[in-house]
This record gives sequence, C-alpha cells and structure tokens, in this order.
Amino acid sequence: MTIPKSLIRTLLVRNAYPRCHPLQKQSLIQKKLEQSVPKDTQNVIPPKHKSRTLVLCLDGTGDQFDADNSNIVQLFSLLKKDDPSQQMVYYQSGVGTREPPHIPGLLRSKIYKTVDLLIACSLDAHVMDGYQFLMRNYRAGDRICIFGFSRGAYTARSLAGMIHKVGLLPPDNRQQVPFAYKMYTRTDEIGWCQSTDFKKAFCIDVPIEFVGVWDTVDSVGLVPKRLPFTASNTIIRTFRHALSLDENRAKFKANLWNGPTVRGLKLSTPKSSPWSSRKNTVDSKSHKPRHIRRLESRIKWYPDYEKLLEKMEELHSSPSSQPTNVEEVWFAGCHGDVGGGSVKNWTRYSLSRIPLRWMIRECFKAGTGIMFDSQRLRLIGIDPATLYPSVMPRPPALSVVSAVIPTGETKTPLLQRIISMFRRQGQTFAQEASIEDPPIGTEEEEELRDALSPIHDQLKLSKSWWILELIPLEFRQQLGNGKWVSWFGLNLGRPREIPNSSSNVKVHRTVRMRMEACHEHNRRKYKPRTDFKNPLWIDDDVSSQQDQQN
Repeated sequence: MTIPKSLIRTLLVRNAYPRCHPLQKQSLIQKKLEQSVPKDTQNVIPPKHKSRTLVLCLDGTGDQFDADNSNIVQLFSLLKKDDPSQQMVYYQSGVGTREPPHIPGLLRSKIYKTVDLLIACSLDAHVMDGYQFLMRNYRAGDRICIFGFSRGAYTARSLAGMIHKVGLLPPDNRQQVPFAYKMYTRTDEIGWCQSTDFKKAFCIDVPIEFVGVWDTVDSVGLVPKRLPFTASNTIIRTFRHALSLDENRAKFKANLWNGPTVRGLKLSTPKSSPWSSRKNTVDSKSHKPRHIRRLESRIKWYPDYEKLLEKMEELHSSPSSQPTNVEEVWFAGCHGDVGGGSVKNWTRYSLSRIPLRWMIRECFKAGTGIMFDSQRLRLIGIDPATLYPSVMPRPPALSVVSAVIPTGETKTPLLQRIISMFRRQGQTFAQEASIEDPPIGTEEEEELRDALSPIHDQLKLSKSWWILELIPLEFRQQLGNGKWVSWFGLNLGRPREIPNSSSNVKVHRTVRMRMEACHEHNRRKYKPRTDFKNPLWIDDDVSSQQDQQN
C-alpha cells in the first residue's frame, strides 16, 4: 500500500510546527492587540487618591481562571495590584470550584463539587472568606467595593448584608467569624437581638462604597430564599446591576434589588437600638418595650397588619442619611453573555464586553477611587481619557444600517470537522493565530461589533439543561403593589419577567442597536425574550436622554 505524498507532507509539517496550547494562542493574540494600542502618559487612573480601596471580586458558579474567563476575572486583570497602601485586591473563584474540607479522595471531592454546583452548599464559606479578608485588612477610612457574577453576585450581596447586620470584627478574630455568620443567617427575633448585642460588643459599623454585580440569580440551594439585606442594604452607597434580557433557564431567574421591605426592616440592626432607651417601659420577661409587644400581638388578627408591622419595625431601624444610589440595567444576551464566560478568551468581540465597560464607567461616575491599568482599559475598548479626570458623556451610537447579526454557535457535523482538521494540518501556529480583525478602535466602533455578536443560549447548546425545565419548581414574582407571590410549576424555557412595579425600565442602548439589525441566516429582527415598555435607554448622548424624559 502506497502512502499518499499529501499525507506525508502533512505529517512532516505537523511535526515541524507542533500545535500550541490555547493559552499560548491567547498570549500571542493579546500581544498583538497590545502592540496596536497607543501608550498612555498615565499608567494608572486615577493615579492616586486619599482613601485606600479594598476591592473584592467574587466569581460565578464553576468559574475560575481558565480558557473562558468571566467578567470578574476580566475586571480583576484591569486593577492596580502592586501598591497595598493605595489599593488591595481579592479574587475568589466561584461556587463549585474549591476543594472540599476534610473530605479525602478524588471521587468524594468530585461528588462534593457537583453537589456544590447544584445547591451552593459552600455559600457560607465563600461569604466568610470575603468577610475575613475585610476583617484582616480594613482600616478606618478605607473604601470597600465588592463585585460579583451569578451566585458570586449573591455572595457579594450576602457579604454586604452580613456587614450590615453584625458589623465588621477587628483583625485577628477569626474564631468569631462562623458565630457571626450564624447570627447573620438567623431570621428570627432571637437572631436579631443577638446580632444587635454582638455588633455593639465586638464589631464596628462599616459603610460599603460600591457593589457592582452581573446577573444575580435567585438560585442558592438549601439556604433561605433571601438572606438578610440581599434585596436592599442601607450601608451600600452605590449599587449597580447588569441583567440579562434573554436568559430563560428555570434556575437562572433574576434576583433584583428592592426598596426596604417589612422583612428587611425587621432584620436590620441599627447603630443604636431603641430598646436601650430609658424612656421605654420594658417587660422583664421579654426584654422588649410593652408597646412593641402589644403591636406584635395585634399583628396576628389586625386586617391591615403589614402597615402596622412596618410601623413597628421602623422603631428598630435608624434612618439612612443617604439612600443607596441604585441602577439596574438590562443588556442583550443570556446569562454568560452578560457576566462573561460564554466565549474563549481570545474571542475578539462578544456581548459580555458591553456590560464590563458599563460597570467600569459606573465606578468612575460614583467616584469609588478604584485604580485601573490604563493600557489594559484600551484593550477592552475604553479610552482612559473619557474616564479621568472626569467622565465624559458618551457620543451617539454608530449606525447599524446594513449590519447583520452573525449566526451563533452550532454543532459542526463530524465529517466537516474531520475535513477542517486535515486542512489545518499544514498551518503553522503563527498562521492559524493571525488576526484578521482590525486593531482596537474607538469605544463606539468596539460597541457596534460587540452588540452584533452571537447570543449563547444554553438550552440550545446543551440539552441537559432541559431536565430542570421539566421539573416542578417554586417561582416568585413581584406584583405592581410591591408584594411577592410564589407558585410551583414547570418553567419550559419561559423568559424572565420585569416586575410590574418597575417604571422607566433601564435598557442599554446596544439592545436597540441589535434590534435594528437583522440576523444573518433568516434576515429577521432581533427581539429580546423579556418584554419591556417605554424603556429609558442608558448610555445615550445627552440630547437623546432629554428627549426621552420629555
């Protein structure tokens, strides 16, 4: 049997130019991109500030540094890390990635990680680890900024809630942290009382400068549906939330921010408890003022008990001097298209770059003082001069006339994959990794290409997700009057719903850009799965925003 000469040439070329690891491919592409951007006079913006910043980045379920990093890793890579006197940074891999404690054996370790992925059984450890970082490093005057994605976003909000309810322990009190977390999770009256006393005896009140999260999901397994102060938190000065319009999986319902509720007021721990006032007449058995006990007894039968309960709980809460600045913005794409992780790291354009740039701009708008590497900001399409020394308004979006949305990821037939493999055999790695895309352009040019990138619907890409769609689950929805209702049923790929109480829903302008374009394969217009009416388009130029308000 004669071996074809073409096959011999293929084998010789393959041995002469071995294929490289994907991370080497990523490194080469990154190097070429860095060579295409201009050098900045200031390597870090802002170059310095009076208050030190503590930045915590909490990754999503199953996410850690790998070939398809989330926006948490992307954000962390942009931060200044070499001067602890100005900024300290902390990264935490997501739920389902850590090694199990005191569980030897590879099989048991894999089982633990799988269960952790499903029900987030390590949520407490993630919250306490972030808490211990702050406990060790916080100094008076420091600014705390917390970021998270998916369940990492819920972890970020839980960490902020724990600091609100029990305060922050002084350094070197590690043994007290599990006890403090246990008191934080207790939602009964005894837990509230213990939190107040513990906070007075051991902890300090600490404000949180900024909480920025990507697509918080309402899926935390066996822990309570909502831990204290994850829905609203008066010690947070600025809260920013990027949400997915196209996610439709059962266990990925959006966990929105709400105003102070009866439950939230009940679980709050004020700086000065009203029970300590000498003016109140206290019952020796319950250690509560008698007028509060009378209100509690009337709640059981009083027809309008919710208003009465709110009035009672106000006695336990000190009013916030400055309400939280909250902004939740909806973006095109599914869960991973908003928080990152749906594409390989060397992918030139993707939807997730849009909410990443938006979040960074919000950090500068809020005056957080977070220090970024100027050169790396350019790599994601942001001109540092538009952020510092002042945040400049965005120019109008580019026109999408004649623009098309390319077809998303599909499974390639086996025969076609084999043919493609043989065609690539004669290519050197340098030839394969050559970049045909243009160099980094303006933010508007990058935004247009990102806005037209494919959406990655996991219900289409991985049919195993349909198992949860066919299992009856509990769902919760907020009504127009602010009340929550719950029911059991099948999801069956049902899209998310924006609460009826939401007015002027904030939607990023790239959603409108995508809606004006056509899909490549069928020429149809893009329509977000989640319905919204009369949106307030975010990141528009000033004149357009004035027209919307009028």
